[in-house]
Amino acid sequence: MPGPATHTLRILSCNILAGASIQRYRQYVTRSWASVLPSRAKLDNLDSLARTLPDFDIVGLQETDAGSLRSGFRNQTRYLAETAGMPFWSHQPNRKMARLAYSANGMISRIEPHQVLDYPLPGRGRGALMARFGTTENALVVVIAHLSLGPQARERQLQFIAELLAGCRHVILMGDLNSEPDSPEMRLLFRRTHLLPPAQAMATFPSWRPRRAIDHILLSSGLRMRRQWTLPHAFSDHLPLAAEVELPQSLLADSQTQRVDPDA
Repeated sequence: MPGPATHTLRILSCNILAGASIQRYRQYVTRSWASVLPSRAKLDNLDSLARTLPDFDIVGLQETDAGSLRSGFRNQTRYLAETAGMPFWSHQPNRKMARLAYSANGMISRIEPHQVLDYPLPGRGRGALMARFGTTENALVVVIAHLSLGPQARERQLQFIAELLAGCRHVILMGDLNSEPDSPEMRLLFRRTHLLPPAQAMATFPSWRPRRAIDHILLSSGLRMRRQWTLPHAFSDHLPLAAEVELPQSLLADSQTQRVDPDA
């Protein structure tokens, strides 16, 4: 195993829209059936995403389906993990519309977390999935969240996340936060946590003509962003956001978050 790889985690965050592919605003109307019905195209889209996942160590998913009509009653997080050959996965269902749709946050990882916790966020149908890699104060904490569309609701949700992260030294917060990095609610998050604003905001939405930086991979001050980029292939109406994160040696020793070579 190459030495430098043990110091770096490759992270991916992706809002997958339950497998649906949107390439124009009008398709929200013309393909509205995709919000409640399964299709072969959705499964093909998931298979395409699954081929990308082995390049990463930890993957955060938003708007994955936990098993409802629109996904063919398939848990999409589990399906992606098993198709990609990734050994660890967890999900947090948070919005259920009868048997039609069951939205969730998901995490897929090649590293076994020591603890995974689910937290409902203020407001309806939103949550944060929190994974801890390590057992001491040097543990790496990874939080995956999908926030509301309204700014007041987002402010309450980010206040909750800030309280959740109090005392956590090494944090990665990723997800569709529906906020630009210079928004008032994001500035509140940066004031109340060790998380830092991104050095360069990456536009991810809409995927066919990215203009808004609303998907984020945010790091606490003890971690270093080597590089950040968007994947060119759109698996939904958001571009996936990827990052290489350098970890301090003390964190590696505690959390055992060395990159695992799947071919080793």
